[in-house]
Amino acid sequence: MANLKYKRILLKLSGESLMGQRGFGIDPEMLNFYAYEIKKAHDLGVQIGIVIGGGNIFRGLNAEKSGIDRVTGDMMGMLATMINSLALQNACEKIGLYTRLMSAIKMEEIAEPFIRRRAIRHLEKGRVVIFGAGTGHPYFSTDTAATLRAVEIEAEVILKGTRVDGVYNSDPEKNPEASRYESISYLEVLTNNLRVMDLTSISLCQENSLPIIVFNMNEKDNLVRLLTGENIGTIVSDATINKK
Repeated sequence: MANLKYKRILLKLSGESLMGQRGFGIDPEMLNFYAYEIKKAHDLGVQIGIVIGGGNIFRGLNAEKSGIDRVTGDMMGMLATMINSLALQNACEKIGLYTRLMSAIKMEEIAEPFIRRRAIRHLEKGRVVIFGAGTGHPYFSTDTAATLRAVEIEAEVILKGTRVDGVYNSDPEKNPEASRYESISYLEVLTNNLRVMDLTSISLCQENSLPIIVFNMNEKDNLVRLLTGENIGTIVSDATINKK
């Protein structure tokens, strides 16, 4: 086992990240890239839980614009996360990772039901555990699902993989003058509406003193570098604000 900063993590990926250069669906290149990055982290001896969104297929929040009520839309979004979870599981297993897919909604033919003790045991046995179907309830995002699962499996940190290298005071893709934070408190995130994760997620992390690190997952080896102690991304915790 390498000299690890974190030994049990919850990796949160957005569904949109799987689109790659496409406008919809799953880009096989991106899927395989993530699988190899996860494998490199796993080979260090890290216990890895994963939650992935479904925004590349369907977003419950957008359902009402199509005449679909919010509860039905959220349920459809949960099924979208299962499609992405199955795709990621398949990509990981093709390169030799042992995985388990656990669902918050009963669907025994394709996934185990989420049982906390069983999930922890899978992690202890070196299996990558993918948590699908969100929380199993409408009105909760996959950010909230990721935080909930992280607390339940006693993860040391939530690693939120994005396409930017941390948290900024404004959108760095629109504002070249935006400043990146090396560290920031939960309160500052909420006060400044920085959209790191939703309100429920940040509050749950704060209540459980669970740090979040936002980093660029699309840069090769960033996940391994972060896990072995390099200063990658922005850490959200009880610490005071620190701009770069």
